[in-house]
Amino acid sequence: MLNPGIPSGGLEGFAVLVTGGGTGIGRACAQQLAADGAAVTICGRTESKLQEAADHISRAAAHGGSVQFIVGDVTEEDDVKRFVAKAMEPTGRLNGLIANAGGGGKMGPYHVQDTDEFTRILHLNVMGTMLCVKHSIPPMVEAGGGSFVGMSSLAGHVTHPYFGAYCVGKAGIEEMMRNCADEMGPQKVRFNAIRPGFIATEVMDAIPEQSRTYQTYIENTPLGDVGQPEDIGHLARFLIGNESRWITGQCINCDGGHALRRGPDFSQSVKARFGADVLAGKLPVE
Repeated sequence: MLNPGIPSGGLEGFAVLVTGGGTGIGRACAQQLAADGAAVTICGRTESKLQEAADHISRAAAHGGSVQFIVGDVTEEDDVKRFVAKAMEPTGRLNGLIANAGGGGKMGPYHVQDTDEFTRILHLNVMGTMLCVKHSIPPMVEAGGGSFVGMSSLAGHVTHPYFGAYCVGKAGIEEMMRNCADEMGPQKVRFNAIRPGFIATEVMDAIPEQSRTYQTYIENTPLGDVGQPEDIGHLARFLIGNESRWITGQCINCDGGHALRRGPDFSQSVKARFGADVLAGKLPVE
């Protein structure tokens, strides 16, 4: 029998911002939060995707949960300020933030990395997360505490050859979460990171199931399958809620055990783009 003093969904009264909430992992996180009673705000750069996601999430909302959206870019500080203000509208507070917005770029060995592209990826992942941290701390402190979830990756701590800035950016997010947890612990604001493995999202759909790259993901995953966005959503919801009140400064794998082995093999893709000599540390032939 449920304790009548405990909310049935567990997140009633919580206001949570989810960046990159229009698709994939972000959408799954937002849906789980709204299903357990949170007032969720999702943001992203494409209004049509956000509208579609909000319609879908609203149908799954329960226990008084709700969803709204706002368009913008996490790398623009004024936009991040707007996101936080919007997320506070339903309750006047901010209780949590899932910094899911991020991404990678063109793959290749370091000696052929495009400098501007490398900088763009770092800016998206690291600066985008930092701006969310910067503008969410004061309202979470004012609310008496809160939970910030950074989205890292298996690639943030297990080598992923040819992923360039993506690995560096995700590792940067992890160190940011640890430092923030240390700084803000006395104010009861918690910081943790999630490390997704191979998750079946629209990004990973670009890898054909019959390809060698796809097979290396499966071979290096003890559970022998790919994860679903909902797997990350369940973990994110736990980290936002009071059930995880004693967890901070952690980077948690959600990867089917993939971190026990090694990263995927993208050498064939890189070879096809640059030529075999590039894999041996040579410059591509013009």
